Amino acid sequence: MRHKPFGLTAHRSSCAHCLWRLIVAKSDSISFEAKVLRPAQRGKDDSWAFLVLPRQASALLPRRGRTSVVGTINGHPFQATLEPDGQLSHWLRVDKPLRKAAGIEFGDVIKLQVSRAKSEFEPTVPDDLRNAIAACPQATRMWESTTTIARIDWVHWVESAKQAATRRSRVDSARKMLASGKQRVCCFDQSGYYSKSFRSPEAEQ
Repeated sequence: MRHKPFGLTAHRSSCAHCLWRLIVAKSDSISFEAKVLRPAQRGKDDSWAFLVLPRQASALLPRRGRTSVVGTINGHPFQATLEPDGQLSHWLRVDKPLRKAAGIEFGDVIKLQVSRAKSEFEPTVPDDLRNAIAACPQATRMWESTTTIARIDWVHWVESAKQAATRRSRVDSARKMLASGKQRVCCFDQSGYYSKSFRSPEAEQ
């Protein structure tokens, strides 16, 4: 069921969690510098990195929730979905292939230029949600007729559950709400700012 589908003066910040300099914001793109951070909790994959967008840059994007962008990182083209950090900004995961292609090492301060993608990228639907929707024709019809942004939020709502039981409940509720004709997930704080439900990874000290 996966579908095919900004002038500012320079500012500096040296907070403990991010180092950035907003260089310029044009009507269609945002250029800034950010420090590449190593996550304290890396799981089985210890090769990925992340960076946090300055809030002034993030504010120029259209959504406080998950947002699709295209641009360059250290001059290397990329596209990605930014994650909300719960502080009205976004963070970006930088996996090893992109780090290597862009010549990025942990601790580097790098240049980025990003702009909103012409259309949001379709989300990867997790198996549990996919199967629940597929088992209900009414939910399937509503899922296929709603917008990409709505599907992004449905997936994000399910994936943001902290406990397995909560996730199962959200999957079941998603199926029922879609089947009843609801195109958008109800009362979901996409930014995580008000619900305090999202944050960027903790950086290794």
